[in-house]
Amino acid sequence: MKLGTINHQGRPALVAQKDGKPVLLSALYASAGLGEAPRSMLDLIEEGRLAEVRAALDKGTAEPLDEAALDWLPPQPRPSKVLGVAFNNMGIRKSAHRDPGVPNFFLKAPSCLTGHNKPIIMEEHFGETIPELELAAVIGKRCRKVSVEEAKDAIFGFTITNDVTSHGLKFGLDSIATTREKDLIRPHHLAWRNRKGEDDNDVYFVYHTRSKATDTFGPMGPWITTADEVENPDSLEVKGWFDGEPFAVDSTASYRFKVAEVIAEASRYFTLEPGDIICFGTSAKGVGNFPNGHRSVNMHKLSGVIDIEIEGLGHLSNPVVHDWK
Repeated sequence: MKLGTINHQGRPALVAQKDGKPVLLSALYASAGLGEAPRSMLDLIEEGRLAEVRAALDKGTAEPLDEAALDWLPPQPRPSKVLGVAFNNMGIRKSAHRDPGVPNFFLKAPSCLTGHNKPIIMEEHFGETIPELELAAVIGKRCRKVSVEEAKDAIFGFTITNDVTSHGLKFGLDSIATTREKDLIRPHHLAWRNRKGEDDNDVYFVYHTRSKATDTFGPMGPWITTADEVENPDSLEVKGWFDGEPFAVDSTASYRFKVAEVIAEASRYFTLEPGDIICFGTSAKGVGNFPNGHRSVNMHKLSGVIDIEIEGLGHLSNPVVHDWK
């Protein structure tokens, strides 16, 4: 089952895919005599109404909507948090000085989320900014300190996301390097990297905030595909195009940490709430004129359309727009 959120007559409304076409969930409910439909994706998830939605799809009828004309919102517009995993692609992680053996988490602000066909806005001072083609999971129930097996049952569904990342902001505004006095150096300050000698007491701090969570840096959707329809999220083909030219072909099989492993590890530190979103890491294998994949696509210099497909989940498309005000 595929579910999404659109702006309909000035208000968010849920849509479902029926016979390959989007239809209003409220219309399905009305025709099936099931009463009032869930008001939002978060309500649907929190209230556990998935079986009811299936019944509406099976029994109800509704006029198909013009998909090209829809004003898409993020399919789950109101998560309490959006978690990302850095360096989860094995092709990229091999360059790490030290592998900590666990996922490296960061947060994206829910306000950065935007929908299918909505613009990714580049401002002049952002500097080099790249797309990151990623599988994301929507959490279906509250959980804390769950096992890997339990984590599988915590997933409501999967969607596509573009974890837009500005290296210009990351290393220009979100990073700071310090040189510590020897008496203030602790083993954990240096153990994660290769030192350049005994006098190398530099300590680096990177805060993924503006670089990951600026407005429009979280395109997502258009659909959430319910978990029961995704047989193996750890083996899905991922493809990306820039203005119709392929720049990345990869698979979620390239992840260093599998989907359930990431969720279980996240739950050790964060209480995962219904509707929360976890993005599992980029797809990085380049193709054609883009040998370095997504790292070859600098949206700060290039304007065009970024398209992402993940096997079985659909197609996410967003134009890149330069706003040099």
